Amino acid sequence: MSAHTTQTELKLIGKLILEGEMLCESGLHVGAGKGSLEIGGADNPVVKDAQGRPYVPGSSLRGRIRSLLEQATGLAVPSELVYISKRKGQEVRIHQSDRPDDEICILFGRSPGRMDKASGGAEEGAVHATPARLSVFDAPLIAGSITPQMRENLDDELTEVKSENAIDRITSQANPRTLERVPAGARFRIRMVLDLLCAEDAVLPALLVQGLALLQDDALGGGGSRGNGRVSFDNLKLTWRGRDYYASGADEREIASGADVAGLRGKVAEVSDSLVAA
Repeated sequence: MSAHTTQTELKLIGKLILEGEMLCESGLHVGAGKGSLEIGGADNPVVKDAQGRPYVPGSSLRGRIRSLLEQATGLAVPSELVYISKRKGQEVRIHQSDRPDDEICILFGRSPGRMDKASGGAEEGAVHATPARLSVFDAPLIAGSITPQMRENLDDELTEVKSENAIDRITSQANPRTLERVPAGARFRIRMVLDLLCAEDAVLPALLVQGLALLQDDALGGGGSRGNGRVSFDNLKLTWRGRDYYASGADEREIASGADVAGLRGKVAEVSDSLVAA
């Protein structure tokens, strides 16, 4: 349980910078909207940058980690969810509360104003805005991770097309569809920044590592239940930049290098202990 209260004062203590690589253990599909279909093109293309290279939007990675943490902590239930979109067929519900010790809302921030509860009715009182501690940046593709041997078997320069069939249970008629994916073996460069604004934030680094561990045993992007989107994290580097780094140019401190998610657990515990002791 977090020690945050309504009287907790926020003032930057420092930032944890997490950088590393995300490996596609299976094909990855993070979809993009498409206004028109190209002849011979996939029905469901992946999102690409201005140079036509696939990438993973920070919002997709951040949102998936948040969703998994909400499920793991028992907050993905109607009484804890609010609508951020009630558009028919595109409803979006997330967890949000005004409890000062709610670690999920502390990590990801709170949006102000009244929202409709998923269980019916409006929230009691307006939720006060609080700053998001975690920033997750777009993850660009590491072009060299798509090897020449892989390119020989791809449908496009950097992506593959997976064909699937939906079968009608009555007529047995097949409804073919295609899905563009970044192939297994591709790597993306990730960067996350965790702001620590008070000693009570000492619980947040471990919560972030828990989210990464959950994601490794789940899926990112579309079609996860059909084998897409298995990822893992490695070559992780964790750096501490205290307030004096920004104020006077003090040195940063490297906490971990070349680590995997399991290797980060003990390292973030050291950071948390030093915050509590400060």
